[in-house]
Amino acid sequence: MQAVVLLSGGLDSATVLAIARSEGFACYCLSVDYGQRHRAELGAAARVAKSLGAREHRVVTLDLTVFGGSALTDASIPVPVEGIKNGIPVTYVPARNTIMLALALAWAEVLAARHIFFGANAVDYSGYPDCRPEYMRAFETMANLATKAAVEGAPLTLHTPIIGLAKADIIRRGRALGVDYALTVSCYQADGDGRACGRCDSCRLRRAGFEAAGGADPTRYQAGEAQG
Repeated sequence: MQAVVLLSGGLDSATVLAIARSEGFACYCLSVDYGQRHRAELGAAARVAKSLGAREHRVVTLDLTVFGGSALTDASIPVPVEGIKNGIPVTYVPARNTIMLALALAWAEVLAARHIFFGANAVDYSGYPDCRPEYMRAFETMANLATKAAVEGAPLTLHTPIIGLAKADIIRRGRALGVDYALTVSCYQADGDGRACGRCDSCRLRRAGFEAAGGADPTRYQAGEAQG
């Protein structure tokens, strides 16, 4: 069986790749260079894909900075570092997950792959609307209306195996499957070497997950930055 796995280079998508591989899938990893603040996570994605035995890893460039509207695609909007708050944060990138899933769908159809794996999480997350289970179900329904493969009797399944897991449980699952989290980058504003700021929402969620899971946290932090 073949599957397209969306791989950002972060903790969640690395775990999902390991899960897909453990279930016997030949994994074709897709990363998207959408103009995010740093390229460190794309380098991490390449390392993770190699480490976990991906059949192939491709990067699609699609510049969402032409629209902006997010702290991750517009340098004039600062990344929040005050702590996680209620509501949808400015790090939400309009339509990003829809775009990435559509690209994964296109490659899956070319590969004749009937499975897409995506690391959406709706427990320890930043409140993005396109990470919710109901959105994932709706996308799968749409995909099976939109593709030649599905119309001809080969429907697609969208797998979101960590969507209901707490961050600590995601980490435990990944460790059991041999994920090297030192290879991953989760920070919204990592430096060129992939070192984390320790203050953005993603860093806070990642750190809390490792604390709850127990054991060592392999995250590298920028010198002088707060880690608590």
